[in-house]
Amino acid sequence: MPLRPAAAALLTAAALTIGTAAPAPVPTPTAAPATADTVSGTFQQVTGFGANPGNLAMYSYTPAGLPSGAPLVVALHGCLQTANDYYRNSGWTTFADRYGFAVVFPQTSSANNSLSCFSWFDATKDSRGVGEAESVVEMVTKAKALYGSDDRRVFVTGLSAGGGMASDLLADYPDVFAGGAIDSGLPAQCATTQGAASGCQNSDQGLTPAQWGDKVRAAYPGYTGPWPRVAIWQGSADTVVRPVNATELRDQWTDVQGVGQNPTSTRSLPGGTTEEVYADAGGRPAVALFTIAGMGHGLAVNPGSAADQCGATGSYFLNTICSSYYTAQFWGLDGGTGPTNPGLPAPTGLTATPTGQGSIALAWQAVSGAASYQVYRNGAMAGSATGPSFTDTGLAPGTSYGYTVAAVDPSGAVGTRSAAVTATTGGGAAQCFTDSNYNQVRAGRATQSGGLTYALGSGQSMGLWNTFVTHTLKQTGPGYFVLADGQC
Repeated sequence: MPLRPAAAALLTAAALTIGTAAPAPVPTPTAAPATADTVSGTFQQVTGFGANPGNLAMYSYTPAGLPSGAPLVVALHGCLQTANDYYRNSGWTTFADRYGFAVVFPQTSSANNSLSCFSWFDATKDSRGVGEAESVVEMVTKAKALYGSDDRRVFVTGLSAGGGMASDLLADYPDVFAGGAIDSGLPAQCATTQGAASGCQNSDQGLTPAQWGDKVRAAYPGYTGPWPRVAIWQGSADTVVRPVNATELRDQWTDVQGVGQNPTSTRSLPGGTTEEVYADAGGRPAVALFTIAGMGHGLAVNPGSAADQCGATGSYFLNTICSSYYTAQFWGLDGGTGPTNPGLPAPTGLTATPTGQGSIALAWQAVSGAASYQVYRNGAMAGSATGPSFTDTGLAPGTSYGYTVAAVDPSGAVGTRSAAVTATTGGGAAQCFTDSNYNQVRAGRATQSGGLTYALGSGQSMGLWNTFVTHTLKQTGPGYFVLADGQC
């Protein structure tokens, strides 16, 4: 993926040829690349990096004088491209020089795939411990040994098929990668066969955020550590990897991170780009979605010498905005901690008072400079208000609801959300359900991942997913259940 119009059958079974011959080498340049960027380091092929079950080639760029303990970025090319193309055009060398980190450029070839695509759709190649995924991680291990890279600051990014593989790597190896960026790519484990690949590219798969998140959690069962910070880049006019993939990626990684699917902040960037940030409860950005109005299929670059410019245009390198610059900032490679929530501070003093069987009255302290406020119920926007109060109506009786509020400035930028409060409408007792974990999942009151069961909404652990473990769940809101053993 990138794809010429003549190759419109990309990633269908008819379009793919999987082989086992060695990848064709890419010539090592002897001078700086012919781009708008000026680089000071070395681009070269690296051999002997491991068993290499995915039959890939490894190339790397290291700035002059790179110190030990620097970050490491893995950058995966798209279909019909090479590591050299990505090195010359993506702009990553500019920021490797500026911020001080090494870049690994894995390369597949037509010997592996007729269009030189990374195999994001093949479970025998994109899963933990096997195939191309394992080869990339072996490259990371080699780079850390060669350059002394900081194993806490390893990141992966990719375009199109490379973006799909980056998604899979983040799911397979959250213990290796601290963050990722998927450019015109696809959700992790969207397809596990060639035949399913085209449907992922072109169609809404109809999965809930929890179902998308389960695909990530199932890639490394039992993992309990932190999840990578993920940036998603998508052109609104992309007809090769449809924009619905960005929505699905957003749903997938916000669910994995345990944050809602409504942005905590929004801002406008150059090139007709809108950035939506999804922060955790501590205000730390977990996911960012960058949507570029009118852009087709490719990697966003913006040649020039300004601080926020990079790269060179070419096939599937599109002149809109320097995505590498904003991705590097999002990961904190510029020395920061990533983007902060722009806009107004969170409202304080939020209260929620039931006013009947179907309504709850909210009030909060006014925020200086606010033009309006957005009110969120159970993570989803419930309405807006011009002043510091709002009454939510049409609610179910005897049901608990959680609320947050954010101030909106005159430009439309949404600020940080308030601390959450909960209120329960009057009348009607909450309904309880006692059944086996297996049946609770089948009834849609719980989910399962890695053989374990979790209450829908609250996410409380219920133990093994089978017919022998029984629990009582109480429904306290639409799609929200809590453990209530012995309480009903």
